[in-house]
Amino acid sequence: MSKMMKIIGAVAVINIVARMFGFLREVVIGNQYGTTTTADAIATAYAIPNFIYLVVGGGLTTAFISVYHSTRTDKSLYVRKSFTTVLVAAVSITAFLMIFTDPVLKLFFNNRSAEDFALIRNLYLWMMPSSIILVLSTWMSGALNINGKYNLSSMAVLLYNAAFVGIAVLLTKPFGAESYGIGAMIAAILMGGFLYVGFRRSKLYSLKPSFGMSDDVKRLWVIALPILFGGASLQFYILIHRIVAAQFDAGVISAVNYASKSTGLPQAILMTAVTTVIYPLLSKKEGEGDMETIRKLYKKGMLYLVTLLAPATAVAYFFAEPLISFVFERGEFTRESTLLMTPIFQVFALSMFFLAANTFITRFYYAKANSIVPVIFSVISVLGINIAVIYLMKDAFGASSIAYGTFISAAINFVMLVIYARVKWKL
Repeated sequence: MSKMMKIIGAVAVINIVARMFGFLREVVIGNQYGTTTTADAIATAYAIPNFIYLVVGGGLTTAFISVYHSTRTDKSLYVRKSFTTVLVAAVSITAFLMIFTDPVLKLFFNNRSAEDFALIRNLYLWMMPSSIILVLSTWMSGALNINGKYNLSSMAVLLYNAAFVGIAVLLTKPFGAESYGIGAMIAAILMGGFLYVGFRRSKLYSLKPSFGMSDDVKRLWVIALPILFGGASLQFYILIHRIVAAQFDAGVISAVNYASKSTGLPQAILMTAVTTVIYPLLSKKEGEGDMETIRKLYKKGMLYLVTLLAPATAVAYFFAEPLISFVFERGEFTRESTLLMTPIFQVFALSMFFLAANTFITRFYYAKANSIVPVIFSVISVLGINIAVIYLMKDAFGASSIAYGTFISAAINFVMLVIYARVKWKL
């Protein structure tokens, strides 16, 4: 086994363990608060900070890496300027969302009781500042990865997820549900500090701020904006889940959250297995212009996804109730919580292949320097078809309509991506 494959394998294992800790957090919340308004508040408060972390952090970091590989200017200066750009963007967005806390929360979650809204607000104010650190951590992870320091970035995510759940549990007795806000903040600080120390010890580049709009920074934004819109449209699934679920009875927000996270875990783990095999070869073959190998990688990856996710989907769908009971049903997560979550979980299970396949196919679009088309398809699917399906099925299917929206829109998005890739590149 080559050294690179050993590194990739180690990173994949660490990422899987990190995701398991992230899922453990949901299990613990279920054990402590079940499907109550308190569990709803925790899921609701985390929605917007997590949105900023994934969309802004992911988009700017992806663009940073793209420009880094092609810049003809001094890389040290580019790193400093891009770090400053990411820092300013993260602080500006977070400050705006914190200054207008009440209008923002009421815009999305305006039908909560005064007591529930107060808890959401307190949790939000704890969690929101962590988005600055998380965005910067994502950028530092990208900078470390392009310099071969893969383990540092993977360990940082593991540290964050483990610390988040550990601190929240330890502080539950004195602080109650607000321990999850405190846990989010402390875990982000630990993650950011870990990466910063690793960055400094690696002696790669200075992170001293450098202001001014260079040509490379302009290119960074040109590349980042389509990726930001694409990432935002996908993350809108989660935000829409929270907003629509808030219109149902108490406990539906947390039930939808547990169901989506539960079906997202095998999808993410199996996607990691496929990407470990496929992605290291993709960019290399694209650079060489080897279309025949790229087509084989595309077909092989799709075959792997079907082989891995079809059985996982069948098991999740047909054994939904015993699976949920085994994983969640203890403490405050009662039999009633299991029955509430089961039909939602079953429909989300049907979307696992399509969500994974859409992510997989989109990477081929990015390799072809085509980031606009996936964004258009995502916007149509998530903000058009998804919302339409939810509201058309809402009265007949209740909370399960949220999952049906994800399933049907993801399937249609998959069809559009496949057809366009077939016509454009014969994939």
